[in-house]
Amino acid sequence: MPFGERMARRTFHVIDITEILAHWYAGRSQYDVAGSLGVDRKTIRRYVEAAVAAGFVPGGTPPMSQEDWAPLVRQWFPHLTDTRLRQVTWPEFAKHHDYIVEMLRAGVTKATIHQRLRDEHGVAGSLASFKRYVTANLAEDAARDKVTVLRADPEPGLEGQIDYGLLGSWMDPRTGRSQRVWAFVMVLSHSRHMFVRPVISMDQASWTASHVEAFAFFGGSPARLIPDNLKTGVDKPDLYDPKLNRAYAELAAHYGVLVDPARARKPKDKPRVERQMPYIRDSWWKGREFTSLVEMQASALHWCREVAGQRKHRGLDGRTPIQVFDQAEAGTLTPLPVAAFTLAEWSRAKVGSDVHVKCGKALYSVPWRLIGQLVDIRATATMVQVFHHGELVKTHVRTDRGRATDVADYPPEKIAFHTRTPQWCRDRAEQTGPATAAVVAELLDGPALHRLRSAQAILNLAGKYSDDRLEAACRKAATADDPSYRTIRNILAAGLEDIEADRPTGDGGAPAFLHGPAGLFADIIPFPVPTPAAATSADTTSEPKPARQADAPHDAAS
Repeated sequence: MPFGERMARRTFHVIDITEILAHWYAGRSQYDVAGSLGVDRKTIRRYVEAAVAAGFVPGGTPPMSQEDWAPLVRQWFPHLTDTRLRQVTWPEFAKHHDYIVEMLRAGVTKATIHQRLRDEHGVAGSLASFKRYVTANLAEDAARDKVTVLRADPEPGLEGQIDYGLLGSWMDPRTGRSQRVWAFVMVLSHSRHMFVRPVISMDQASWTASHVEAFAFFGGSPARLIPDNLKTGVDKPDLYDPKLNRAYAELAAHYGVLVDPARARKPKDKPRVERQMPYIRDSWWKGREFTSLVEMQASALHWCREVAGQRKHRGLDGRTPIQVFDQAEAGTLTPLPVAAFTLAEWSRAKVGSDVHVKCGKALYSVPWRLIGQLVDIRATATMVQVFHHGELVKTHVRTDRGRATDVADYPPEKIAFHTRTPQWCRDRAEQTGPATAAVVAELLDGPALHRLRSAQAILNLAGKYSDDRLEAACRKAATADDPSYRTIRNILAAGLEDIEADRPTGDGGAPAFLHGPAGLFADIIPFPVPTPAAATSADTTSEPKPARQADAPHDAAS
C-alpha cells in the first residue's frame, strides 16, 4: 500500500499530536519527523501550524515534554478530546437511529444506509461521519449481531444438512456447449460424512432425485433434514410453519424424515454443509475433466468415500468421517423403505378454454367443467395425474410433447362432428328404420363434407321428436323426392309425417276417356296417300278402295 494512502486512513489522537510537536520542537525537521513517526508531512504541517501561530519555534525554551503539549493540543484541537463535538450531523443521524439499526441487522452495508438517508430522508453529512457515528453509538449492536452460538454436535442419525453450490462451467464434449454445474451436497451432522452429486439443473426433478441417491449412498435417512429455502423444496419459507411443495412432501413421507428448512439468509443454521463448498471445489472439482455427467457423478461418489471420508477432521478429535459413520451413525439411520420411491413432479396450471393444461412440453385434456380453474398436476415418468381440490379428475399416459386429448372431456354438442362418423350415422339410421337408412345412405354417398353434417343433423331430430316420427318423415320426404334435412325438419315441425297427400290424376283436370286408348281413333278413316299409279287408275275408274285388314276390327267393334 502506498505511503500516502496508509496515512490517509489513520486516526489521530491527542497523544499522537503531542509526540509530533515534541519532535518538532526539539529541532528535528518535518521530513525527519515524518520518516521517524510514519506520518505524512502534510499531516505534520497541519498540526505544527497551530504551534507556530501560538508563537512556538523549533529549539525554543523552555523545553516542552509531551505532558506539557497535551493541554495546548486539547485547546487547539478540541474535537480530539470529545469526538462528538465535531460531529455536527450526528443529531441528524440520531433521529433515524432505529432505522439504522434495522438496516444493519438486515445486512445492509453502511454505504448503502448512508445513501438512503441522504436520498430518501434528506440527511446531510459525509459517509465518513456516518461511519464514525455508527462506530461510536452502535458498537454494541454490531457486536451483538456478530455473536455466534456454538451448537453441540447432534446425536447420531438425527440430522442431515443440505445445500446447493456452484462448481463452475463444464464443456460438454458431446454437444460442444458450456454447461454450468452445481453440486447437491448432503452432510450428516454427527459424522460429517458427505454426499456430493453434480447436476446441471436445479429443478424439482433433480432436487428429488438427488435426495433419493443420497439416502441410497448412506444406506438410510436421518431423522431430520435442514435444506435451504429453495423453491424446488419449499414453497413458502417460514420459521415456524414452512410450506413444502407436494413433491418434497411426498419424498419426506415416503422416507419418514422431517424437513426443517433453514431460515432465509441464515447460513449459520446449517454450518456443517456451508463450510464444505470451498473444500469440494478445491479438492475435487478444480483441474479435472469429464466426458459426461454420469462420469462426473461417479467420480464425485468415489471422492466422497476415498478422499473426503478419509480425511482427519478436527471436529471429530482427529478421526475420519468414515470411521465415525461406521462406528456410531450408520446403525442409527432410518432404514430405506422396501418399495422404491416414485419420482414425481408437481405443478399448478389453469385450465384453458381448449380444456387443456400444460405439463412439461405437452398438453393434456381435463373435463370441460374445469375451464378457468387452477388444478394440481402430478407427473411421473409414465403418467400424468390432474387433481382439483385434492380429487383426481383425469389421468393420462405421459408424452414428451404434443397433445393428449380425450374427446370425452369436451361438451357433447362440441364434438358431435368428431364422434359421429359416417359409419356411426349408417348404424344409427339402420336402427331408426329403412326410410331413414335410405336417406342417410344417399347423403353419405357423396364426397362433400357438408353431407356428413346433414346426416348428423337428420339423426339428431330423433332426439327431439322420436324414431318413429323421424322414420315417417323420411318416408314422406323420399316420396316427395326431396329427402333433405330442411324438408324432413319442416315435415316434423308441421306434424305432416302421417298425412297422405292426394295422388295427382295426370290429365290436367280433363274428363277421362273410358273406351281406352285403342278406341280413341277408331272412327277416324285415314286419308289415303295417292301414288302416281293410283292417281292414273283413279282417273279411269270410280270404284271405292276396299278397307284395310287392320281397320276391320275397329269396324266390328263400332
